[in-house]
Amino acid sequence: SGLSSSPSTPTQVTKQHTFPLESYKHEPERLENRIYASSSPPDTGQRFCPSSFQSPTRPPLASPTHYAPSKAAALAAAPGPAEAGMLEKLEFEDEAEDSESGVYMRFMRSHKCYDIVPTSSKLVVFDTTLQVKKAFFALVANGVRAAPLWESKKQSFVGMLTITDFINILHRYYKSPMVQIYELEEHKIETWRELYLQETFKPLVNISPDASLFDAVYSLIKNKIHRLPVIDPVSGNALYILTHKRILKFLQLFMSDMPKPAFMKQNLDELGIGTYHNIAFIHPDTPIIKALNIFVERRISALPVVDESGKVVDIYSKFDVINLAAEKTYNNLDITVTQALQHRSQYFEGVVKCNKLEILETIVDRIVRAEVHRLVVVNEADSIVGIISLSDILQALILTPAGAKQKETETE
Repeated sequence: SGLSSSPSTPTQVTKQHTFPLESYKHEPERLENRIYASSSPPDTGQRFCPSSFQSPTRPPLASPTHYAPSKAAALAAAPGPAEAGMLEKLEFEDEAEDSESGVYMRFMRSHKCYDIVPTSSKLVVFDTTLQVKKAFFALVANGVRAAPLWESKKQSFVGMLTITDFINILHRYYKSPMVQIYELEEHKIETWRELYLQETFKPLVNISPDASLFDAVYSLIKNKIHRLPVIDPVSGNALYILTHKRILKFLQLFMSDMPKPAFMKQNLDELGIGTYHNIAFIHPDTPIIKALNIFVERRISALPVVDESGKVVDIYSKFDVINLAAEKTYNNLDITVTQALQHRSQYFEGVVKCNKLEILETIVDRIVRAEVHRLVVVNEADSIVGIISLSDILQALILTPAGAKQKETETE
C-alpha cells in the first residue's frame, strides 16, 4: 500500500507556511541543506546552519554527520558486550551465545543503531501546538508515516504522532457523513494528547545511537510499538526512526555472510510462528468506519479483505487510512473498503501470501523483497488461515534464540 501523492522535496517543504514543521535531510557533506519550515517568521529563503540557529523554542537539529555507515563499515564494527541498559537486567539463556541458533542475535548485539541510520533520510518533527489536521496533512505531504512530537515548554520530545492517532480521532468523533469532525479540524496535538491519554502520559520510548540493534528489537517488541526514535542522549537530537522493516532489511543484507541456523530450514507450522486464531477480517463492502472500529478495538494494524467464497482478495492496513486525509474524504466514512482502496488500484500487485509449509528462509526473503509489513497465510483454496508479521519474524530470528519470549501481539 502507499500514498497517492509522492513525497515532497525539501524545497516544497520550505514553502509551507501553515505549520511549525521541521523537515531536513541527513546529508553529511552538505550541512547547509538542512531546512526549517515554520509559520513564523516568514520564510526569506535563508538557510540556517546549526551553529547560527539556536532558538530555545524549537527542537534541536540533528547532527548525524558522525553516523554515515556503509555495509563495509558495518562489517568492520567490532563485536562487543551487550549494551548497558535494560537488557543487562535480563537473564537470557547463555547457550545461545555460542550456538548456531544465536548467530543473528550475536550479529544484532555487535552492531549499533547508528549502523542502520541512512546517510540521507527525511525526518519530520511537529510542535505539540500544531493543529492535528495540519499535522496529518503534513505527514501526507512529506510521505512519512509518523513524526516525533516536540514540546517547547519541556524542551524535549514527548511522544509520536502516527496514523493510529488519526484512526483514533476518526473512531472517537465520527458521527455521520453530514457532520463535520470539529475535533479534527480544531484540536491541537497537545489537546488531543490530553484527551486521549487522560493523565496516563508515559515517557517517549526511544533509543541511543550507541545502543545495540538487539536492544532496539527488544524495545520494539517489548513495548509493542512499531516505531523507535533514535535520539542522541547528549544533544537531544532526533536522528532517525527505527522500524521492524528497516531492521529486518539490514539483517537480511548480511545473512549470506553468516552461518545459517537450522531453524531457517524449518517451516512455519514446525516453528509455530504467526497468529492463527481469531483472525480479524473484513469484506469488500464493509464500511470504512467499521474497519476503523476493528483497528481500535482489536489493536491490529491490517485487515485482510475476504470475498464471499472466503478467498483473500485484498488487505486494508492502517497506512491506507491516511489516504482519507490525502483526499480530504475523512468526513464520509460510510463508503466501502473497495471504494477507499480505488486510489491504488493501478499499481497494487495483490496481497503478498505464504503457506504454513514454506520455510522461514523463504518467508524472510519474500517479506523483505516485497517491502510489506506482513504476509497473509493461506491454504490451498486461498482462504485465510493466519497472519505473520515482521514482529513475529524478528522475534523468531533474534529474541527467541536469546530466551526472550514475546508477551503479546504488538500494536502501533
